[in-house]
Amino acid sequence: MSETRKPGPAHISAEEWADVDSPELTDADFARMKPAREMFPGLEFPKPKRGPQKAPTKVQTTIRLDRTVIEFFRESGPGWQSRLNDELLEVVAKARRKAG
Repeated sequence: MSETRKPGPAHISAEEWADVDSPELTDADFARMKPAREMFPGLEFPKPKRGPQKAPTKVQTTIRLDRTVIEFFRESGPGWQSRLNDELLEVVAKARRKAG
């Protein structure tokens, strides 16, 4: 089976592009890597912004909860708000099953 390759940049001939060899990065290569911000301190790197939800499924609100509830979920690490939402969804589902 022949290998299909994407064409290279216009300024490189197909023969030269076919000869390009990019070796796999080793653990040592990864250890030497630095963030672009450190390598190019004069450049501004824009913070990526999250786009709008295509179909918003959640509503932003403000509620007051006991400190112990917040601490419990925050201790579980990133994503704690989603886990709290999941727990509340279970309570709602259970209440609906019981009522109906």
